[in-house]
Amino acid sequence: MLSVEEIKSLMDADAKTEKKKWAKIGQRYYDGDHDIRKYRIFYYNADGELKEDTMRTNVKIPHPFFAELTDQATQYILSGNEGIIKSNLPELQSELDGYFNKNNDFLSELSEVITGCATKGFEYMYAYKNEKGKTSFQCADSIGIIEVRAEETDDNAEYIIYWYIDRIDKDHEAIKRIEVWDKEKTYYYVQKGTGEIKADDSKKINPRPHILFQDEGDEAIYFEEYGFIPFFRLDNNKKQVSALKTVKDLIDDYDMMASGLSNNLIDFDMPVYVVKGFEGDNLDELQQNIKTKKIIGMEATDQGAGLEVHTIEIPHEARKEKLELDEKNIYRFGMGLNTSGLKDTNATTNIAIKAAYSLLDLKASKLETNIKKLLRSLCEVVIQEINELNGTDYRIEDVYYEFLHEVMSNSQENAQIELTKAQAQQTKITTLLNLAARLDNDTLMKAVCDELDIDYEDIKDKLPDPQEAEGILQNAQRALNDASLEGGLLDE
Repeated sequence: MLSVEEIKSLMDADAKTEKKKWAKIGQRYYDGDHDIRKYRIFYYNADGELKEDTMRTNVKIPHPFFAELTDQATQYILSGNEGIIKSNLPELQSELDGYFNKNNDFLSELSEVITGCATKGFEYMYAYKNEKGKTSFQCADSIGIIEVRAEETDDNAEYIIYWYIDRIDKDHEAIKRIEVWDKEKTYYYVQKGTGEIKADDSKKINPRPHILFQDEGDEAIYFEEYGFIPFFRLDNNKKQVSALKTVKDLIDDYDMMASGLSNNLIDFDMPVYVVKGFEGDNLDELQQNIKTKKIIGMEATDQGAGLEVHTIEIPHEARKEKLELDEKNIYRFGMGLNTSGLKDTNATTNIAIKAAYSLLDLKASKLETNIKKLLRSLCEVVIQEINELNGTDYRIEDVYYEFLHEVMSNSQENAQIELTKAQAQQTKITTLLNLAARLDNDTLMKAVCDELDIDYEDIKDKLPDPQEAEGILQNAQRALNDASLEGGLLDE
């Protein structure tokens, strides 16, 4: 078992790793806390000293592109799915639906795991027994999880350290709860601030088995172990690095360009009045006057005193083009859907819409491969439990995974396509009916059923015989003639 010194050492070392660094930056950018918020303006004063400029406008506007890219991928992966986990065995499918497909709690947690995976580079799903004694799953924050292996080459972790901030006490120090998991038990610790790690006295059973339960009317407490550490990791890529890394510089540049344009518009939105013959402005006064009074004094010229009005032309077109280029590249290298190009869907063909989804589809396909690995691990736990509860012998090979994606389309074009199909089908059926006199009844009905996508073998016993069918057609034609005649008499 790990000692408290080893736990502290592992936590300190983990916080300095490159993947945890990007995990924290990715979470920060997903929350809209960009580097632009820390932007400061400096200048050299008359004495050559570097000073922070607190007089100039310093707008700090973060643009949460990363949150949009991440949520796009998550919703695209989960959209259009009545269920991801499938089986050709109806009884097993019904059991799986209860655990996964029709379980809103699981779908919500899976959404959190996929979002966290893209945001931080990797995320965990944690298995536990609910109040009904069945396995449930919950998302676990990867920033607070450390995998401890006996050797670096080991595929499976020997321990999992899971920590989280429980609360802030009255001394404004964080109370950190620490859990150490092995294949049989969980050990609980607590740390106040940066102080010593101690055993958590608030836990009555410490260490405790993975699963504790108590039958009604029975004072005895029973326990079980999973036999493995019930944490399952979903990776964004092999290096487990946040998806932010490829687009961070572009987002920062967009924030800088947009904020700089706002600064210029605020600082130079009004004319500057130049008063000739009025002296007394030093550099600090000059800057303050330009910003607040919009008046500056200048030495008198040969022409004497006077007043001039000057306007400053802001190079907004260059900034605008740079912003548009940055936005395009953010969606391009972030592999997202840029909806600004799909505003007028009536003028956009389905082929153009499909092309716009191509990068998002590629991004989702890559991540879905890793999601299937995660779901397979979860299904192995669930199938074992189903077999134990029901005495069945299901296998993981009885399960497969299917992702369906919901894509926007041009409704006008879709309607036109359906109309064309209907007209073509009507023309074919009319042609067949015109040939009725030259074809036998079975051949005619088979051809009509093929066009209407009807199984002829299912309805042939319900069809009237040819003579009866001819009588029905004659009666129908007679009724139509009578109706036409009656209509003509009424008109007269």
